[in-house]
Amino acid sequence: MNRFQFVADHHTRYGVKRLCQIIGVARSSYYYWASTAPERAARDAADQALAGKIRQVHAGSEGTYGAPRVTAELQDTGLPVNHKRVARVMRRYRIQGLRLRRRVTTTIADPAASKAPDLIGRDFTAKAINQRYVGDITYLPVGERGFLYLATVIDLHSRRLTGWAIADHMRTDLVIDALTAAQRTRGSLDGAIMHTDHGAQYTSRAFAEACAQAGVRQSMSKVGSSADNALAESFNATFKRETLQGRRAFTDEREARLTSFRWLHRYNTVRRHSRLGQQSPITYERTTATSATLATAA
Repeated sequence: MNRFQFVADHHTRYGVKRLCQIIGVARSSYYYWASTAPERAARDAADQALAGKIRQVHAGSEGTYGAPRVTAELQDTGLPVNHKRVARVMRRYRIQGLRLRRRVTTTIADPAASKAPDLIGRDFTAKAINQRYVGDITYLPVGERGFLYLATVIDLHSRRLTGWAIADHMRTDLVIDALTAAQRTRGSLDGAIMHTDHGAQYTSRAFAEACAQAGVRQSMSKVGSSADNALAESFNATFKRETLQGRRAFTDEREARLTSFRWLHRYNTVRRHSRLGQQSPITYERTTATSATLATAA
């Protein structure tokens, strides 16, 4: 119990002076505390109301959002709140977003395969959409010993997931399917750069031919250097952290596919990205396209 509250509860019987002497607090401090009680009550009520709104946003993100994204969501509804207050209230009411867990690398390189040069150089940005992409494969644990595999193609300008494919194998067809999906999304990938690691799927002749047919230039990271494809690996870690939410595996293949589809769709359309000013990738693409149109018109 707060010492000042103890004095307030018993001062009519024992007196403020005597109680303050016994518990070792200054009477002036007690009287200041008593005079500011209405302000504290109002602040507590406001925090409680804010906590309710935070819980709604947090639940809407399936328990994944931390203070920065919760703040952006609340601000978009017209609520004038800053991230420091949101973080404080989340700590007070023990509302937590998901934290990053250790990543697992699944790249299997083919020493005999031909390698493409690194055209990215750890610069995971692009001046416009459909210029530079990163691709990767990650595994989805299913049941006791099963796995599915997710191949992705991400635009470095908007962070949009333009193509993806899920299969129960890691054959080259998987990454070609993801590239084909990206091509359908954009209409054309002609002239774009596709940056990947040295996995055997990406160094295969079949994938090289698929890139050539799409007009895509291949770029590859150094062998054994996860930092050279850090954006793709970060995406994979976020995906598994927010879909599994601490579990070791999906219950079965159906759950893995449905949960993955729902999250991947949400990633593009709803999930806020700190690098995009807390906008979703598709919203960011629309915003930048509108801004470019207005600038041209001006």
